[in-house]
Amino acid sequence: MIVFREAGPGDFDAILRLYRQLHPEDPSIRDGVGVAVFAGILRSPGLHLFVLESTGEVVATTYLNVIPNLTRSASPYAVIENVVVDAELRGTGLGRRIMDATLQAAWDAGCYKAMLLTGSRDPDIHAFYRACGFSAEAKTAYLARPPSTTA
Repeated sequence: MIVFREAGPGDFDAILRLYRQLHPEDPSIRDGVGVAVFAGILRSPGLHLFVLESTGEVVATTYLNVIPNLTRSASPYAVIENVVVDAELRGTGLGRRIMDATLQAAWDAGCYKAMLLTGSRDPDIHAFYRACGFSAEAKTAYLARPPSTTA
């Protein structure tokens, strides 16, 4: 049985396992910092960390940010981040299931649009997002990062 649901406190380790698949080069989170950030995410209105569970195991995750807005008749918009399906289960339809449910959550929240960025250059990933209803032609995305500092 497959269940789409909001993440809870007990999902921390499973979500971190998926995030390590998304960004294997990321350094480990210091003891206690990750748990505190995770708890803050779960408490924050407008932030929705979702998981897809199969036979009781978390196999996929998405992060939906519903952002208040004064344009478009004060309709909020959504940003979807950190989309991950367990590497062993990719290509089985789980990605489509979690994306469909995440987009439905955005529409249920009254969002007039949902945006998603990917750093992937893999054509299959871009095809997947297009199949989920995203268009690369609708907007141009730019990314800024803080300048490096030296000690």
